[in-house]
Amino acid sequence: MRRPLMRQSLPRVPQDRIAVLIGSKGATRRKLEEASGCMRLVIDSESGDIEVFWPEAGKFDPVKALKLPDVIKAISRGMAPANAIQLLQDEWFFEIVDLRNHVGKRSNQQRRIRSRLIGSEGKIRKLIEDLTGSQITIYNSTIVIVGEGDGLSLARKAVEMLSQGSEHGSVIKMLEKGRRRHRLENRSIDYIEVKEDTSEISAGFQALVPGLNAVVRRNRRLKSHQVDPEDEEAVIAVMTLNSDESVQWEEE
Repeated sequence: MRRPLMRQSLPRVPQDRIAVLIGSKGATRRKLEEASGCMRLVIDSESGDIEVFWPEAGKFDPVKALKLPDVIKAISRGMAPANAIQLLQDEWFFEIVDLRNHVGKRSNQQRRIRSRLIGSEGKIRKLIEDLTGSQITIYNSTIVIVGEGDGLSLARKAVEMLSQGSEHGSVIKMLEKGRRRHRLENRSIDYIEVKEDTSEISAGFQALVPGLNAVVRRNRRLKSHQVDPEDEEAVIAVMTLNSDESVQWEEE
């Protein structure tokens, strides 16, 4: 008997994003189905309700099944489908920053913060994306950030700093400092080197050459006030008292 497909309800999509989610002649919907591994993605073009059907257990990636709702949520918050699909990768995640948590519901204040985040000709947003390797989408009162690891955290911090009134210069310095720290951490990991123990090899080689150890000891660099303990003449010379020198013993 054939098992029924697993059915899952996904977050509802706003009316103005339904057409984007479906794509021209259903192209975007098909890309989502292929990338996630689901059998079918059903989108109600009137209500925005979404249902996804998965094959039986073992025939799809459960991690992608968990991440697909985030992909739909990112698209519904204004992100381009091509950027949102990257969330299906293991190391990619997304953050949502609600401007209302920083400036309230006043539309003029939200508009002001959006302008600060975008910058002249989108330069500030582009700079944050370049410095963090993330993707940022501004949609109404929400900011959607897609990225991985430290870059995602830095991008969110930059958005929150700008929303709270920080100067652009301070935010850029914070991002550059964070990127330098991340590069140094990666470089330190790359340069870890495990060295072999050559003591046994060295001892074996010295055993093949009689007297090599004595030569090595004689050639060691000693400070001017030091005497090589293997040099008997030098040791005797140091221990011999001059005519004007003497040793005295006193009891305490």
